[in-house]
Amino acid sequence: MPNRINSSTNRVSRRAILRGAGCAMALPWLESFAAKASTASSEAFPKRFAVVFLGCGVNEDHWGSEGAGPEMKLSKSLSPLESLKGKINVIHGLFNKGAMGLGIHPPQTGGLLTGATLTKGATLRSGVSVDQMIASRVGQETLQPSMVLACEQPITGFHESNYSMAYSSHISWVSPDSPVPNEIYPSLAFDMLFENRGSLLNLSILDRVKGRAERLSRKISTGDNAKLDEFMTSVREVEKRVEGMRKAKEKADELARLKNRPVWSMERPANGLPEDLREHARLMLDLIAIAFQTDKTRVATLLVSRDLSAMYYPFLEVGQAHHSASHSNNNDEYERITRWHISQFAYLASKLDSMQEGDGTVLDNSCLMFLSNLWIGRTHDNSRLPIALAGGLGGALKTGRTLDYVKAGDENRKVCSLYLSLMDRMGIKLDRFGDADTHLEGL
Repeated sequence: MPNRINSSTNRVSRRAILRGAGCAMALPWLESFAAKASTASSEAFPKRFAVVFLGCGVNEDHWGSEGAGPEMKLSKSLSPLESLKGKINVIHGLFNKGAMGLGIHPPQTGGLLTGATLTKGATLRSGVSVDQMIASRVGQETLQPSMVLACEQPITGFHESNYSMAYSSHISWVSPDSPVPNEIYPSLAFDMLFENRGSLLNLSILDRVKGRAERLSRKISTGDNAKLDEFMTSVREVEKRVEGMRKAKEKADELARLKNRPVWSMERPANGLPEDLREHARLMLDLIAIAFQTDKTRVATLLVSRDLSAMYYPFLEVGQAHHSASHSNNNDEYERITRWHISQFAYLASKLDSMQEGDGTVLDNSCLMFLSNLWIGRTHDNSRLPIALAGGLGGALKTGRTLDYVKAGDENRKVCSLYLSLMDRMGIKLDRFGDADTHLEGL
């Protein structure tokens, strides 16, 4: 079983790759291979970037943090991050100046990751989003440059402000006039990651790499064998859940054919998507985690709920759809929505933090960003954005802090300055991004 070679440095990497029937799957970090590598430092591991998006803002009365490190105090809505507070940064007061004063919803959303001022009418115009800028620089090193996922169908047409609803449905842009299509079906996202097509759809990816895995198991330590077994079990568990959703989608496609209508126009669960958002979101997050662990991609975005979301939360005892609920965003119901979304972000961060890489974890070599397009839904206030980061980018990003820019002045609180700074720490040097030409001071 050959070790993987890092072509840029000609050093033995910390990973091996299992191959079989069109599937190539990088393994998690194993000490047996690290012993043969020239370095096991954080520089030997890839840096990853992901965004988890919540539409329509948060409950501002329960969004806050104070202090740093073990003494950091997190508010009620941020409480799911309590066990991770040494590895997070909560950032207050940043804003996207180009989205101010244009109207509500679509123009507050479509430029969130680009910093661009959007155009009205039929012609879409934003910019290249930060995730796609990163993917354009590191995506050639992985099977898939990025994953762009969502748990909710995009909406079409135009808003009353004469901005396209496409701006409310997409935050990832590969070019100024081209948003990246969101993949909402977990089975299709999984199949793209593991090159499933044709007859391979009927063959487990673990069966495809079984021979290589068995040979590898004879060459590694007992501890690494346990780690390998845990990893393979995790992949298989996700694969089983995907298989169930693939059958649901096939049934939906057949129903749409019989009704002579596109499947996307049907309501859940007739369209093949899980009726329970918890099931859908959890599988999408697991797919991102596996993609990062197996180095299938290093960049991902997930819209758990889009802007103008029609998502329902019966499990939170919320009677209204998401967007309607956001118009009373300072009540207990919307706080529960906010906290649940943060718990999804915390789940992904915790999952990555459980994956060892050298002396750290996959989370330590990543940056996950949670954000929303609004601060206060009932007034459509986007004068500041709720942002939380998790992960330290291999030590390049200090963590365990509250960073407050509320009173720093408009020139010093640009969200695009944050993006410039994060890209810089990922080795991507730009003079300007969006409306920013300076890094975020104090990050």
